[in-house]
Amino acid sequence: MFDYFYNEVFRSVIIGFGTLFNGIEVHHKDGNDDTSSVIRVPLAYGPTQKFLARMEQEANLNRPVQITLPRMSFEFTDLSYDPSRKVTQTQTIVTETPDGTTKKTFVPVPYNMTIQLSIMTKLNDDMLQIVEQILPYFQPSYSLPIKFLGNLNEIKYVPVNLDNIQMEDDYEGNFDTRRALVYTLTFTAKTFIYGPVTDVSSNIIDKVSIGYIAGSKGSKSAERYLTYQVTPRATKNYDGDVATLLAENVDITETIIEVDDASSIPQDSYISIGDESIYVKSKSGNKLIVDRARDKTTAKEHVLGAPVGRITVADNSLIELGDNFGFDGTVF
Repeated sequence: MFDYFYNEVFRSVIIGFGTLFNGIEVHHKDGNDDTSSVIRVPLAYGPTQKFLARMEQEANLNRPVQITLPRMSFEFTDLSYDPSRKVTQTQTIVTETPDGTTKKTFVPVPYNMTIQLSIMTKLNDDMLQIVEQILPYFQPSYSLPIKFLGNLNEIKYVPVNLDNIQMEDDYEGNFDTRRALVYTLTFTAKTFIYGPVTDVSSNIIDKVSIGYIAGSKGSKSAERYLTYQVTPRATKNYDGDVATLLAENVDITETIIEVDDASSIPQDSYISIGDESIYVKSKSGNKLIVDRARDKTTAKEHVLGAPVGRITVADNSLIELGDNFGFDGTVF
């Protein structure tokens, strides 16, 4: 049950969250109201206390290059299940990868990630500039597009809610020389956790054998030991193979169908015309003796020239999830 898998869901959300705040700048102006300097606010992952401790060891917070303040940090602090977004557990996601392999996984489980963004500045105007560049995008949420599951191209829009803002104005050391404004913004990212991804083909039953004992009515002893063996097959023409065309109009009751060329349609095989699956019992020339409306399909009228497709072994490898397999059974 607990085989190894790692879809990097939390990591993807954390990285995506960080990219939202990568381009924030602070502009300083001179006495003529001209921009004298532009500071791109550095962003790093880690707890606020780590950067405050480093700041305490810095002798001068007011250097021109501003490598200490302003700065921002963010941290993933809490994880909780979200029952309000729960969906049916048995639903699956099926998709085709660029290399043509069909993969599937069960629908993801909803979880809420709590992420805190801390903004630290020395000047109040720096703080106000940063906050104003963030708040307008959260009303109260921002939809963050994140690509999950690698080459499956599963893109989810993860709502990121702004829940709370806390403000602190801390003085360290000498009252006149050391100051740190700290704003803490708390966000909730409503993400999804995916299970293992498997090949669809690996879950298709190749063959089923059932053993049972047979005897005459009233007999208390077994007379024969029998095995019933069935092989699942596709019930649709997935590859779109067209074997021939109808040579006549066909109503819903006809059991002899004439086609242009029946050479590629063997007896004891299946064909499809439109949405109807048809079993070919035998043939005579270009006339097919058939059993209509197989595999829970409905007999329908078909017009002259309609394409006739073959359902072959090649379609078995293309079976879609949810196909009601047809079974050809043999008792031996």
